[in-house]
Amino acid sequence: MATDKKVEQITDMEVDFAKWYTDVCKKAELIEYSSVKGMFILRPYGYAIWENIQAELDRRFKETEHQNVYMPMLIPESLLQKEKDHVVGFAPECAWVTLGGSEELEEKLCIRPTSETLFCDHWHNIVHSWRDLPLLYNQWCSVLRWEKTTRPFLRHREFLWQEGHTLHATAEEAIAETEQQLETYADLCENVLAMPVVRGCKTDKEKFAGAVRTYTIECMMHDRKALQSGTSHYFGTGFAEAFDISFTDKENKPTNPHQTSWGLSTRIIGGIIMTHGDNNGLVLPPKIAPIQVIVLPIAQHKEGVIEKAQELVGRLKAAGLRVKGDFSENSPGWKFAEYEMKGVPLRVEIGPKDIEAGHCVCVRRDSGEKITVELTELEARVSELLEEIHKGLFAKAKKNLEEHSFTASSVEEVKNIVENGGGFIKTMWCGDLECELAMKEKAGVSSRCMPLEQEHLGNVCPVCGKPAQKMIIWGVAY
Repeated sequence: MATDKKVEQITDMEVDFAKWYTDVCKKAELIEYSSVKGMFILRPYGYAIWENIQAELDRRFKETEHQNVYMPMLIPESLLQKEKDHVVGFAPECAWVTLGGSEELEEKLCIRPTSETLFCDHWHNIVHSWRDLPLLYNQWCSVLRWEKTTRPFLRHREFLWQEGHTLHATAEEAIAETEQQLETYADLCENVLAMPVVRGCKTDKEKFAGAVRTYTIECMMHDRKALQSGTSHYFGTGFAEAFDISFTDKENKPTNPHQTSWGLSTRIIGGIIMTHGDNNGLVLPPKIAPIQVIVLPIAQHKEGVIEKAQELVGRLKAAGLRVKGDFSENSPGWKFAEYEMKGVPLRVEIGPKDIEAGHCVCVRRDSGEKITVELTELEARVSELLEEIHKGLFAKAKKNLEEHSFTASSVEEVKNIVENGGGFIKTMWCGDLECELAMKEKAGVSSRCMPLEQEHLGNVCPVCGKPAQKMIIWGVAY
């Protein structure tokens, strides 16, 4: 990362991490507050990041034969009430419409916090035979959850996401679907966003309302807190039974299908900021950066400099890269600081001496390293540097995860780790809710997941001393 701070209006993360985060969101022009608490404006630069994430995910969904659909945003109260665990889980976050124009509605309508009930109501009408299955749907939309405490990207009352909903003839097919989508999210995070993840299952306390099993990917932020970054849920036949969805199987017997849902939202942008950012602002992974390369003419008042810079922009665009040239009259120092703040992965500088020597200077946003590149090798070398930046960001984040993942065998050990900076804390666990709650009360951590890759750390639960069932990860989370 760049070592010298150039943007004084951004609070140092070491001084106040929360303030640093908000400063970056605002100063990098990602987001703006609206006149309604918890409802944020995604500015063009912030929305462009989401568009690039959306494109990466949408391509992956379609490669596995999922189809995009769109459901209404309003859910009748009677529909929401059909699955009892689901409605209880979401009741505190529901916002309701009670008037249509000036007339009171006969039945109040919930603004969707999620869409399981809408899909079930639809499937009740269209699913009849095993030949109708599987149904592999995905929806890009916004949802509304009336959060009490809000923060840019991390907790919005209205936020953008995708929600996948699928229906299958067997449990095996549905479970395979949930596991496939978990791996899709993990692939996005690691190979596109340069964010290493821990794959696991949520406890019964933390799983999605109405789910039999919830899978999750958990990421560690720069401040060692956890961010739940994508979840995938297996519902069994619970929703299908509640909504009377059945089909005739190959033996001509009526049976209920198995259901899944899975989602990833704009909260992942907050994760990118807190995983890679520094005291100069954003540091964006090249594969989703709206601008991958910024070309800056140096001493642009001199003959031929702007023209040469424009030529480099054209060449890099033709190579398929997202490139911008800044030919404004602002000083080079201002431009350096501006594009560092916006996290542009690579800066290309070209001036009179560079033109004479037949090269340009490339500056990496992640490390500040300056590399002289021959103009004849520009396209190939820039592409290589962008890949190196991705690998560098991933390696640094992986190091943070590994260096701040600990094992503990007692509640006191967990508490001491939290008090000394925190991180991901691995213990064994008996599986009892009482011990999960006690760990939260005594050590100030919540269960993050039971990793799919289990380690044997002992035989007893650190809370109650009873035989342990699983290895679990605890942490402080956003």
